[in-house]
Amino acid sequence: MYRKHLLFLAMFPILLSLRHQAFSQDSSLSQQKVAGRSGNVVQSDVDEAQIDQDIKLFRKDVRSQRKEIVAANMTITEAEAQKFWPVYDQYVADLAKVNDTKAALIKDYLEAGDKMTGEQALNYVRKRADVEESIIQLKVKYIPAFRRVLSDRQTALFYQIEWRLSLIIDLQLAQAPMIDPNP
Repeated sequence: MYRKHLLFLAMFPILLSLRHQAFSQDSSLSQQKVAGRSGNVVQSDVDEAQIDQDIKLFRKDVRSQRKEIVAANMTITEAEAQKFWPVYDQYVADLAKVNDTKAALIKDYLEAGDKMTGEQALNYVRKRADVEESIIQLKVKYIPAFRRVLSDRQTALFYQIEWRLSLIIDLQLAQAPMIDPNP
């Protein structure tokens, strides 16, 4: 019971701190769309440097706090930890590669804004689905590696923590502006 509360308490500050960092241009894009519909000139170009900075800050915060959250919620011995953390670090490195693709897709989407054609929008959806599938495949691929260094119950706990962290990340990504079907 204590660990469940600890996980929630550990994740809550992430939500609060990341809410203000990632995709801060969302409100300005909404204001630009409203202005455009009222007859004013629409400036849909998003500052590329700002997008890069927001994504980097978001990913840096998640990476630094992810390991802390896992450590705080896993009860493993020193001997288990010596075997677990190298597997975990390799897993996170492989996950970062997939997330690089995801970040690039999101950046392209945000930069395109209202200029995105219908075909480009569908292409984005397909590529994003491919990335999500790659993430699932990677998680499944690592199950045997974690089982070699943890008990089955510890492995299940690790994946529960990992899924919750993924939900937090997805929640943050959900703050990106939605596509306007009628640009």
